Amino acid sequence: MSFRDRGRDSRGGDRRGGSGASFGDRDRFGSNDRRSSYGSGGGSRFGGSMNGGGFGGQKSGDPGANLRKPKWDLARLPKFEKDFYKEHPNVTARTQEEITAYMHVHIISTRGRNCPKPVFSFEEACFPDYVMEVIRAQGWTSPTSIQAQGWPIALKGLDLVGIAMTGSGKTLAFVLPAIVHINHQPFLERGDGPIALILCPTRELAQQVQEVCNTFGSTSRIRNTCVYGGAPKGPQIRDLERGVEVIVATPGRLLDFLEAGKTNLRRTTYLVLDEADRMLDMGFEPQIRKIIEQIRPDRQTLMWSATWPKEVRTLAEDFLKEYVHITIGSLTLSANHNIMQIVDVCEDHEKDSKLLKLLEEIMGTKENKTLVFVETKRRVDELTRQMRRDGWPAMCIHGDKAQQERDWVLNEFRMGRAPILVATDVAARGLDVEDVKFVINFDYPNSSEDYVHRIGRTGRCNNTGTAYTFFTMSNMRQAKDLVAVLNEAKQVVNPKLYQLVEMGKSLGGRSRNRYSRGGGRSSGSSYSGRSFGGGGYGSSRGGGYASSARF
Repeated sequence: MSFRDRGRDSRGGDRRGGSGASFGDRDRFGSNDRRSSYGSGGGSRFGGSMNGGGFGGQKSGDPGANLRKPKWDLARLPKFEKDFYKEHPNVTARTQEEITAYMHVHIISTRGRNCPKPVFSFEEACFPDYVMEVIRAQGWTSPTSIQAQGWPIALKGLDLVGIAMTGSGKTLAFVLPAIVHINHQPFLERGDGPIALILCPTRELAQQVQEVCNTFGSTSRIRNTCVYGGAPKGPQIRDLERGVEVIVATPGRLLDFLEAGKTNLRRTTYLVLDEADRMLDMGFEPQIRKIIEQIRPDRQTLMWSATWPKEVRTLAEDFLKEYVHITIGSLTLSANHNIMQIVDVCEDHEKDSKLLKLLEEIMGTKENKTLVFVETKRRVDELTRQMRRDGWPAMCIHGDKAQQERDWVLNEFRMGRAPILVATDVAARGLDVEDVKFVINFDYPNSSEDYVHRIGRTGRCNNTGTAYTFFTMSNMRQAKDLVAVLNEAKQVVNPKLYQLVEMGKSLGGRSRNRYSRGGGRSSGSSYSGRSFGGGGYGSSRGGGYASSARF
């Protein structure tokens, strides 16, 4: 079937319902009166009352405790379309040998029934003109691996699990099919909730997803709102009351609005769980389960993650049906190979002086946008004050900062007016700035997964970057996992890390890695004539930090 081009709707007005204007294929919904199937209040056809039970009741300590699980009757629910994929003739004509060679080069592996072939170009995805118009304006040459394989699956209406490193283009992989999906559904009526729901772990990530929705949804007048904590509820509620086709949300704030009856998910047929591993790691699993209970079970669900731990697998098995699994790269923990990783084994008291020396080298380069990760909010503030006293243009963000201040700081960092940003892990996955050239782990994170996500803030969109890490004796139990990550990425490993691995074995220590991955690989790699000496950075590196960075 062809796409309905709502972007060229002759009404010229709001694409939500109410005008009575006609679309060419509108009759396929069975009636010219959409209220006959969807109704302003939803009615029993959606398996529950308007309020879904218990909205607006006394708030309890258990998020979503006042929400009643609807009793879905699939026989009475209005039908909806979710298969819009028409294979391009070029894709159809491609031999299995050509497909296998492409997937081998791009390290794509799939698992599941009826998985369509990947597309090699944007044109082969057969997006409608209102999407292609925006894609062409971006000047991109070809889709990323996750997009090439993910778009046909999502457009075909299949459930999907996508595993790929940060910066691989996952956001566009689910936003563009969402826009097509929405444009094939009946218009919203008064009292309707969103058609597409995108759940994110942090407000920063939610805001960045919203920016993509704004860019690609504007040509077909798809409205969205971003729902997250730490910001006034009033503007978000007004957006919900006016009606939006897309909600991008963090779980906690969305549950608040669902309990208060400010929105509902009865119209939601396209669900995205973005950075699912991070959401589970942050303890959002109960909230996610409460939210999904409010969505009709025959929805389309797409789950995206950078890792594939047991917890994410369990969530997928519970809420996805006969899904297709895509992996870009290896399922073992791995970092972006475009990032040079340098680990300095040192003492805690040495880190401050080493950081200042490192900043002197970095700030002497032309491209010097730097992200510094620190464990605690207090230490973030202390370190930022120290940097500014020493004349470095540093700013900081963490969870105690007001949202307005965080937005301003992030904008200053993006624009390059403050090239040094000090942050807690609140920015580890929420920060999407393409030209970050350096990441410094002042404090090593709680797990090697978080290490991979932190350094993934650089080297995005096929760019290169450099990650420096201070590693101390207190991190010894994580040395084994870190060595495995470095070896997998074919990086030079500091000999002192191997010593810490052996010390950990002799102490009978076990990895603190929360996902219980296997141990590191055997060494067997040469040090390419580069000595890390006593654990310091530039002892034999040919004149400082910047000379070894791959730009």
